[in-house]
Amino acid sequence: MAHRGNFGSKLGIILATAGSAVGLGNVWRFPFMAGHNGGAAFIIIYFGCILLLGIPGMVSEFIIGRHSQANAARAYHHISGGRKLWRMVGYLGILTATIILGFYAVVAGWCLQYLYASLLGHLNGDANYVIDYFRSFSTHPLKPCLWAVAFLLITHTVVSRGVQKGIERASKLLMPLLMVLLVTIVIASCLLPGSQEGIEFLLKPDFSKVSSSVMLEALGQAFFSLSLGTACLCTYASYFKRDTNLLGSAMQIALLDTLIAILAGLMIFPAAFSVGVEPDSGPSLVFITLPNVFQLAFASIPALGYIIGVLFYALLVFAALTSTISMHEIGTAFFSEEFHLSRTKAVWVLTIICSLLAIGCSLSVGAGDKIALLGLPLLDFCDYITAQIMLPMGAFFTSLFVGWFVDQQLLHDEFTNNGTVSTRFFRIYQFAVRFVVPVCIALIFLHQFGIL
Repeated sequence: MAHRGNFGSKLGIILATAGSAVGLGNVWRFPFMAGHNGGAAFIIIYFGCILLLGIPGMVSEFIIGRHSQANAARAYHHISGGRKLWRMVGYLGILTATIILGFYAVVAGWCLQYLYASLLGHLNGDANYVIDYFRSFSTHPLKPCLWAVAFLLITHTVVSRGVQKGIERASKLLMPLLMVLLVTIVIASCLLPGSQEGIEFLLKPDFSKVSSSVMLEALGQAFFSLSLGTACLCTYASYFKRDTNLLGSAMQIALLDTLIAILAGLMIFPAAFSVGVEPDSGPSLVFITLPNVFQLAFASIPALGYIIGVLFYALLVFAALTSTISMHEIGTAFFSEEFHLSRTKAVWVLTIICSLLAIGCSLSVGAGDKIALLGLPLLDFCDYITAQIMLPMGAFFTSLFVGWFVDQQLLHDEFTNNGTVSTRFFRIYQFAVRFVVPVCIALIFLHQFGIL
């Protein structure tokens, strides 16, 4: 088995781990939820949920990974003293990440194709043309499959180069580029006539819209946004150096992830409101609504509209790539360490598995619409079972494991870096991971099934 490697710098740790959290959901889910659920009021509640659930959950996975210096399955096995039940939590995280990578690659492939199409000027047209364009492309029997596999091969290339030369180096390039692109589009969007209304829609607090349902939505968004339950944080933490401040890193990553989500809203709403378009959420926002919004908003300067469109899809590709890299590494570490494969072979194993799954998911919403499980297209089934069941289960059992099973002295030593980091927040963290985090995840689980 090859040397595992480590992240080479604190900046590399923050950018790589934040990159795993920053993804398409920051663009097509968070802004819509914030805007329609009280604007700044929702953002305040969301930030509270990050403190209650997100940061304690992140630190817990960091502790498991860094202490064990191993892939997720072996990490849980090691800390539990070989108990199979807890090892299964690690397996669950690896399986969850692999399934997510398979269907996420399909949507990431759409982004890559749209970047290509925007570069060639193929997205110019009226609203009906854009709708037909997306429908025609997404249901094509071959093109979406090829783009999904192409995206996985790009991810493969990065991960195959290792932790420092691949993941860390790519993160140091992609994350700053993502921020530059995002800020550029935000400035252009906020300078449009009538953009003020969109800014107020996102940032003006409206506490009258806050309800128990909105609070649960914020809790769920905090959970999903930070990649809890996928074994990603655990895997990346296994490459942390021993002097890494786990709590400080978690807080910085959460702040960066939240900042990008808010900037995404400032990119979308001012432009949408300036042309009188009410933005939706999900894929329709990115592949149907926003191409029209950018064309209309910059109609007086077509060249600027073209540039903004290209920059937007480049931004989406970078955001998706930082996520797929982290998900790929989870399985790569597992196959390398558990089956004693070289890194090169382990990367290929996961790429092939996820490529086959991606092709099935792509066909299930297009030419092969009979590819389904439990009455759902394969892509929708994979999305449902991971988001609704596997992610909450993984995070829930991790909180129970760390809060109630792991030796509390070990927990204290890892949290404080053997006493070299302040201990003043340890008791708060300990209480949160034992009581607050499991309750929060249970509430998310019940809310998703309509029980709350």
